[in-house]
Amino acid sequence: MPVSGESLKGQIAYRGLASGTVRVVIDPFKYDGPFDEGDILVAGMTRPEFLPLMKKAAAFVTDAGGILSHAAIVAREMKKPCLIGTQTATEAFKDGDRVEVDAEQGIVRKVIS
Repeated sequence: MPVSGESLKGQIAYRGLASGTVRVVIDPFKYDGPFDEGDILVAGMTRPEFLPLMKKAAAFVTDAGGILSHAAIVAREMKKPCLIGTQTATEAFKDGDRVEVDAEQGIVRKVIS
């Protein structure tokens, strides 16, 4: 559910604000790109294998999932902003994009730097 050409709306799993560099991770076993402290994890859904990346991430954004999904539960445990159910985050954002995750309003938006 796009808000504008460069924004997506999602369900808030844990409130907060974060900004950083997008890292789209479809399969944590096959991801060989950089993932630095403070990056924004964008995934279809998460599962336990994502935990090492989730620990480094400033926030999580997923295409699918509900309030009891893995990403939502881990976000609450780690106290990190999280938006779930954006439907198209893995398509809308690319590795290296700069985004702001506004998990107060339920919006993730691309930042022009």
